[in-house]
Amino acid sequence: MITSDIHMHSAFSSDSESSMESMIEGAIEKGVKTICFTEHLDYEYPPEDGKVIFEVDLDAYQKKIKELQDVYRKQIEVLFGIEFGLMPHLADRYEKIAESYDFDFIIGSSHLIPAPWYKEDIDYIQKYGKAPVSMIHGDPYEKRFWEDRSVEEICGKYFQTIVDNIAAFKNFDTYAHIDYLIRYAPRKNENYTYKMYKEILDEVLKAIIREGLALEINTAGYKYGLGQPNPQADILSRYRELGGEKITIGSDAHKPEHIAYDFKKAEDLLKSLGFKYYTIFRKRQPQKMPL
Repeated sequence: MITSDIHMHSAFSSDSESSMESMIEGAIEKGVKTICFTEHLDYEYPPEDGKVIFEVDLDAYQKKIKELQDVYRKQIEVLFGIEFGLMPHLADRYEKIAESYDFDFIIGSSHLIPAPWYKEDIDYIQKYGKAPVSMIHGDPYEKRFWEDRSVEEICGKYFQTIVDNIAAFKNFDTYAHIDYLIRYAPRKNENYTYKMYKEILDEVLKAIIREGLALEINTAGYKYGLGQPNPQADILSRYRELGGEKITIGSDAHKPEHIAYDFKKAEDLLKSLGFKYYTIFRKRQPQKMPL
């Protein structure tokens, strides 16, 4: 039985309005025994209306975690985590953060694809011959990202970012939602299979295994109407076939009602694929939990 949800966000992340207290209370109500807050830290994420987003106040965040760990210590275990939005050129910055704070758990994610995706960026680059790095990042979350491009092109480039990110930076514990972008594709996961991207996905999975990282099963895929988690079953099956064993489980909740979202479905799926346990991290050390 899955009793831990170790991927969630509060108002310390730019895309959530939920207090940490409300998230903790929501987890307690659902019978969850362990949670880990993993607030977003995405350096060089394109600003929104001139405002920097996805850069958590780490000192305030850590202080709040410690306060709430004390308040709720008899009711639930609250762990201190972070989600890095990885890109190769940011490796040194993330390394410093990983070594400067006493995290229980660090998630690595790919949210942005570094390329001149938008017409205004391309025009600027052609005019001036260069552009700030932040101008040429594209997030599949945005509808315009998918305009005038094939899903196959975008998916291929996205999966390559994971291979590149792992080559550049390894000081994290799990790679989250490795097919995150499919949530926002024009037809979502219609006709999307492991076989379509077999070569690059095998590179991704082998890199995760080779570096001793875990692979996350992110149940927000069910919330987004995919009928499966991220990654989906055929990728999870291939991960196990290649020798992968470490699986972390998170809802990616930004609201209390989404905590432990469809965890029973995830548990049944993992068991059907032959997984016997999942993994949680305390003080960056993996611990096996029976399914």
